[in-house]
Amino acid sequence: MIEEVPLARLGDTVDEVVIVEWFVEPGATISAGDPLMLVETDKVEVEVAAPIGGTVVECLVDEGDEVATGVILCRIDTSQ
Repeated sequence: MIEEVPLARLGDTVDEVVIVEWFVEPGATISAGDPLMLVETDKVEVEVAAPIGGTVVECLVDEGDEVATGVILCRIDTSQ
């Protein structure tokens, strides 16, 4: 099953982040808790962990993009 991974809320006052770096690419197999990407808020850089395990199907945002909480970051195939 293909699952969409949204940007989770990172704090009470953080509504948007900038994607600094992806740590995975399509085809990569990951486990829940593995780091997906590095994001930057107005104060700090934070690693975003995968909420589920599987195979990354596609990354929907690019490095340098500014994204809001709830935006779909990537899709992960959990059927394998």
